[in-house]
Amino acid sequence: MTTFAIRQYGDPVLRQVTKVIEEIDGRVAKLAEDMIETMYEAPGVGLAANQVGVQRRMFVYDVGDGPMVIVNPTIVESTGEWTYQEGCLSVPGLSWPIVRPGSVHLTGYDLDGNELSIEADEFVGRVFQHELDHLDGILLVERLDEDQRREAKAILRARALEPLTGDPDGLHTLGEDL
Repeated sequence: MTTFAIRQYGDPVLRQVTKVIEEIDGRVAKLAEDMIETMYEAPGVGLAANQVGVQRRMFVYDVGDGPMVIVNPTIVESTGEWTYQEGCLSVPGLSWPIVRPGSVHLTGYDLDGNELSIEADEFVGRVFQHELDHLDGILLVERLDEDQRREAKAILRARALEPLTGDPDGLHTLGEDL
């Protein structure tokens, strides 16, 4: 198995809408396996393909029941409202209370090409929404109100300007693979 570097805020790949997976084959299964390993190493509960630089509509997650993969996911219905402190592997170390629908109905496919239809609420529903946002090129920071977004961007800009430990010239920037 291989682990990937997780793309960070500022990387343009995170702003692009991903492409539908036309054929679920061994390459897709291998990508899913490597993404799961990367998610666990991070550690996280979900990871979208574009967070590892692959512009395809797939995400992996594990909310305590073992790793799962969803190919070409779509939320077909959402209801209610739920606020929860939400963070992101692409915006490490920061989190905010985010309002999202409280429950969702997600469809997609598993690695065998079987159609999935999942009703999920609260935390699991939030994971689905968060990962689908990634696949649509939307970052967590865009879900903040204007004041929170301004503050978050100031923190992220300051991080990008800080020299990394062991980098006396300060040449590395946020989003760069080290």
